[in-house]
Amino acid sequence: MEKKSESQSKGMGIGLLDLVFPFLIPVKGIVWMSQKLKEQAESEITDRSRVQEELLNLQMRFEMDEITEEEYAKEETELLERLEAIRKYEEDK
Repeated sequence: MEKKSESQSKGMGIGLLDLVFPFLIPVKGIVWMSQKLKEQAESEITDRSRVQEELLNLQMRFEMDEITEEEYAKEETELLERLEAIRKYEEDK
């Protein structure tokens, strides 16, 4: 008996059910696409390095007097909260 390839078991491979019920292929494609979009969005939202880069940019703007101390404190708090949320998400995952 042949094993399914990695791409067929996780991707858009065509199986026996697709041959029996060909009208489900578009639905399967939509589900696959939505999973990929979810994965991409999740990776962007949980990108710790992006938030750290924003923190450095914020600090630079403050040091160059482009923003006030109040603006700096507010934005820094938001960014630190995002980092904490990412950390908690990664722990729970």
